[in-house]
Amino acid sequence: MAEELRIRPNGDLAAALGDYLAEWSGRCGVAVEIWALPAAAVSRRVAQVVYATFVEALSNVERHSRARQVSVAVTVGKAGLRMTVSDDGAGFGVDGVAPGSGRGLAAMRARFAEAGGTLTINSVPGGGTTVTGVIRSR
Repeated sequence: MAEELRIRPNGDLAAALGDYLAEWSGRCGVAVEIWALPAAAVSRRVAQVVYATFVEALSNVERHSRARQVSVAVTVGKAGLRMTVSDDGAGFGVDGVAPGSGRGLAAMRARFAEAGGTLTINSVPGGGTTVTGVIRSR
């Protein structure tokens, strides 16, 4: 998986996410507002799950949303990790599947589930999409 290669051996998730956001925004022209990147270290496994899901969420924004801006927050605390990727794009219908991206959404949910977490996707036609993932501390 190509996205795995960007996580440094020490699991520096914040640096990997920041690097990817800069490259992604420059390539696709969508403005990025960073609310937070993780200040605490996470396991390599959690970093890989979050990074791969983050990349997929941004890929969906680029391919489907027609967004002008994306806001992101990834925080780590005593309760665990929380990731939010929110866009101001086209959104999609109540069936929860954007045209052509159903497998990607399922893959994101499966990644978080394998790490003991949950992932929700909320979307409003014409009002954007928010992807929120939570992995609780054990």
